[in-house]
Amino acid sequence: MTCMSTDCSSDYTQNQSQCAFSLLEQVFLPRTKCKTCDQAFAVLLNSLRVGICSATTPFLLLGDVLDCLPLDQCDKIFSFVEENVSTWKSVNRATNTVFCGRIQLFLARLFPLSEKSGLNLQSQFNLENITVFNKNEQESTLGQKHTEEKEDGMEVEEGEMGEDEAPAPCSIPIDYNLYRKFWTLQDYFRNPVQCYDKFCWMTFLKFSDETLAVFKSYKLDDMQASKRKLEEMRASGGEHVYFAKFLTSEKLMDLQLSDSNFRRHILLQYLILFQYLKGQVKFKSSNCVLNDDQTTWIEETTKLVYQLLREIPPDGDQFATMVEHILNTEESWNSWKNEGCSSFVKESDELTRLWNLNQDNMEACKSDSREFMPSLDEFFAEAIEQADPANMVEEEYKVVRNPNYGWRALRLLSRRSPHFFQPTNQKFKSLADYLDSMVSKLAKELPDIPSEEIKTGEDDDDDNGDNLLKDSNDSDKMVTNQQMDDIAAKLGTQWKMLASHLEMKAAELREIETDSEDVDMQAKLLLVAWQDREGSQATVESLVTALNAAGFSQIADNLNEA
Repeated sequence: MTCMSTDCSSDYTQNQSQCAFSLLEQVFLPRTKCKTCDQAFAVLLNSLRVGICSATTPFLLLGDVLDCLPLDQCDKIFSFVEENVSTWKSVNRATNTVFCGRIQLFLARLFPLSEKSGLNLQSQFNLENITVFNKNEQESTLGQKHTEEKEDGMEVEEGEMGEDEAPAPCSIPIDYNLYRKFWTLQDYFRNPVQCYDKFCWMTFLKFSDETLAVFKSYKLDDMQASKRKLEEMRASGGEHVYFAKFLTSEKLMDLQLSDSNFRRHILLQYLILFQYLKGQVKFKSSNCVLNDDQTTWIEETTKLVYQLLREIPPDGDQFATMVEHILNTEESWNSWKNEGCSSFVKESDELTRLWNLNQDNMEACKSDSREFMPSLDEFFAEAIEQADPANMVEEEYKVVRNPNYGWRALRLLSRRSPHFFQPTNQKFKSLADYLDSMVSKLAKELPDIPSEEIKTGEDDDDDNGDNLLKDSNDSDKMVTNQQMDDIAAKLGTQWKMLASHLEMKAAELREIETDSEDVDMQAKLLLVAWQDREGSQATVESLVTALNAAGFSQIADNLNEA
């Protein structure tokens, strides 16, 4: 038994590269006179029970041994794990919180996400998690002075404060009555179902209002001082700092109320409780329903809790935002559980077949058979044929009117047509009109195409396709950048009056205000956003109509005269 002292355990954990199985054979088994691994683990477990070795040692050894052994031997050793479940559960959760968290993470990695044995499907609560505090008012020390005059050389009792560390006084007295109400709330956080009982709800509401009022009025500790203390403790050799679950001593009450971590802990409990009370849980009783007054109180208190979280330094806003995001994610998980925890793995026979077509998938992607790009004459043959008036194909049935065809045509033209990147002053009304123009040009160039029969509209003008240009009358002129600058300068702070007549959404207006604080620039951004949305329809005539409707007739007249 003495071989598994703390020194032996620490030597093992520091030398991670040493094979665990060799350690069993060469060190542990001879010293303990054990002949098998099961016997060695039994000795190790007894060492854990009497406190000779650390709580992590059995798990580290088990993990490494299981990594070294074949499956048939792992199967035998795992029976040892199953037989000692009570021992693993007895690990003190208050002093080994990090280690317990590692066990939970290990189980999460071991089982698939949809494994129902690892899910709390029925939303059961750990009712054994009881917070113990002083319930006898006669034994309470609250109401007495926490810091009394001490003789020279006498040390301050643990849990008390020096005069220079005392927080500012609170407008609400910290007495036994508040102490009792504050810690009684933990029972509601432990078992939220109580809140659906009328009497329990009234108690919870009253105690919560008083507690949150204290949080609003009680000043937090100076965070800079707290940071200095933390740095000093780390410099003195403290490698791990953890926040205990709860210390319910009456002497610590005023310290806890002024502690940022403690306050965040309590406020977060409120948000988790509220989410459960409001949420749709599959296994809730039919009696677990909130009335209108309860719902209203929860909504108002939720806003207050988030406000208090944002006020807590350091990084209060960031912390509150992250908590809100996590709780929203939890709602999605809850919905997933309500719907039966369907598997996230989507089986696809077709994808499996494609994946196994070739041993080297990257080489398969480079195969000549994956060259899908057609030639221009193959792709546009149908469009050129439909452009022939002799075929009498109506406009709405032409392939150039199909958006899917248009998207593929643009990609092909950008790769293989010399006309795609040529500069032009033409302003087409639509993609179909542009493709009609390209079809006319391709018909003259591609072989075996009777292009002379296709009326391209070039008889009346040159090769620029003027029949596709927008009409040259003033009503169809596009608004120029200079005109938008002039209008923005004249609108100034009244640009929002025009926004509604340009059919701009509220979200777009907020984005404009966020992008710039200058009113002239905001007006210009409004016009640019309208122009981007309307495209070829952002004409002078359209803008004049909107200006007149918004009451800017003088600006509209000036635009018409320009």
